[in-house]
Amino acid sequence: MRATLQGSWERLRKAVLNQPRIASLRAKLILPYVLLTVIIAALGMFVVTRLVSESFQERFSNQLLEASRVAADAIVRQEQAHLETLRLLANMQGIPEGLQQGEGEALVQTLAGIAANNRIEAISAVDLSGREIVTVALDLQSGDIEPYSGADFSSVDSIERVLEGQVDARGDKFAGLLESSQGTYLITTAPVRAGDGKLVGALWVGTRLSTLVADMKLQALADILLLAPDGTMMATTLVEPEEGYEVLALAGRIGPTDSLQALTLERELYGRPFTIHYSPLYVRGAPVGYMGAVLPSEYIVSTLATSRASFSLIFSLGTLAVILLGYLLAQHIARPILRLRSISQAVAGGDLEQSSGMNRRDEIGELASSFDIMTLRLRERTEEAARLYAEAVQRNKELAEINARLQAAQAQLIQSEKLAAVGQLTAGIVHDVKNPLAVIKGLAEELAEESNLDGFALEGLQTIRESASRANTIVTDLLKFARQSTPEKHRRDMRETIQSVLRLTEYLTRKAKVAVESELPDEPLMAVYDSQQIEQVLINLITNAVQAMPQGGRLWLELRRSDGEIAIAVQDEGIGIPEENMQKIFDPFFTTKPEGEGTGLGLSVSYGIVTQHGGRIEVESQVGAGTTFTVYLPAEFHVAAEETIEAEGDVAHTRG
Repeated sequence: MRATLQGSWERLRKAVLNQPRIASLRAKLILPYVLLTVIIAALGMFVVTRLVSESFQERFSNQLLEASRVAADAIVRQEQAHLETLRLLANMQGIPEGLQQGEGEALVQTLAGIAANNRIEAISAVDLSGREIVTVALDLQSGDIEPYSGADFSSVDSIERVLEGQVDARGDKFAGLLESSQGTYLITTAPVRAGDGKLVGALWVGTRLSTLVADMKLQALADILLLAPDGTMMATTLVEPEEGYEVLALAGRIGPTDSLQALTLERELYGRPFTIHYSPLYVRGAPVGYMGAVLPSEYIVSTLATSRASFSLIFSLGTLAVILLGYLLAQHIARPILRLRSISQAVAGGDLEQSSGMNRRDEIGELASSFDIMTLRLRERTEEAARLYAEAVQRNKELAEINARLQAAQAQLIQSEKLAAVGQLTAGIVHDVKNPLAVIKGLAEELAEESNLDGFALEGLQTIRESASRANTIVTDLLKFARQSTPEKHRRDMRETIQSVLRLTEYLTRKAKVAVESELPDEPLMAVYDSQQIEQVLINLITNAVQAMPQGGRLWLELRRSDGEIAIAVQDEGIGIPEENMQKIFDPFFTTKPEGEGTGLGLSVSYGIVTQHGGRIEVESQVGAGTTFTVYLPAEFHVAAEETIEAEGDVAHTRG
């Protein structure tokens, strides 16, 4: 039957694939999507390469020009500030007299006060011969003022024109650049006249170009550089490139001063592309050099991101058109085929209750009918296989549960046998070992009191005493382990026991630099247990956690109710327990601590105590991340019956 079905299916598949309508259907489905996708891609490329790129390039160029304009305005504003200061100085009493008499000290006091109050970097008084009477220079950062005198300014153009009494359309005050030992200054010069109108000298106010370009950068939001008429660097806000400032200069690229024109250059600085717009530097309407505005060209790339919203909108609309066209095509042409595909996928996924429900007389109808017959026969065979599989799964599940219970019982029995064997062995030898140890320790102490012993002997006796004490401690721990007593259970609040444990271990954790965090419920969590023994268990677990964190760390202690039990979790972030040691940590005398720091009985004793309380201990550990010990004890309602029986027994005894 299976071979017949396969043969029928193969013949039907070949007959359907040989029909010419399939090629036409594929064309109807594919061609519109291909054409629409090509159109959208072409439109997107046009938008990106033509509209968006050109727009951002234009915006970048405009920003560069705007930065240059703002920087030029900053120079004009600085000239105006100089003029206001000069008007103030020209009208001050004592300055004309000081210039006539050449009294430098009097002028220093006056000019220093003006410079400090108005934060002016340089103010200078010049006599009629162009000789500097006094110049006051102010350090804007430190506030220090330094006076200078004796320089010859007669060759400085702006000062020379003032001393000659020249007047142009802008007035009798002139501006320009001044080279000095303190740097290059932008200066404005004004004449000083006596009361009778006679010219007695000149004053000039100056600002360092380095200070000026720093202010221009803040206003223009671009780096600024100033060049001399010959194209050499005068001042800039840029850090010097590895190639030097010569890469930014225009030396050899420009002509005479009267032919200065705007110029834009591309430079690579600090491993990134930059664009520099050079424009003439005007002072009082006259060209005195070049000014450059510098912006990183990477700005264009970053600005392209702002166009993504509009670009995404165009493609979203195009995608929506594709989806709409696909929906219409599916409704009119491909809907039956898509239905058969979804049904076949469902059948392949295991849903054999599917049926095409198609009543068509074309090839698609024949395909649907054959598919329904195949699904029906496959469903019948699958139901039989599923029934057999369910029976096998149920039996395997029962066997797995039985095996799990058996393994748990075996593990508990093995651990109990270990503890019982060690307890019997320990009980038989402890007393016989303690007495000789006491004798050894006592004799060592008596011998140490002898006066005729040398240092080597005393050191040996000290070693004997310490070794005997160590051995006595181990034997005492063995005795405690061997004498595990029956718990004296009482109904108590587990929160009080944990709080007592935290108080007892507070010094230990504080000394080890371990931060302890506890999470206790707000309401009492009652249980019937031996508080001293449970305290011993928790102290052992906390001590092990502290020793697992030699560099300090955090320790969490949590109390909660878990599926009818009380769960106490002790979690550390210490070194963790390797996988190969997880099965041995509760074995007596097993320890990973250095020699002399543990007997390996703490977890064994704790395991025995918890077992006697009807509970269990679970361990989770990851090397390098920490360990979590969780103690599970029966909750109060599990032991309520035991309390009731004890109470009834007491009443019966009293009545008897």
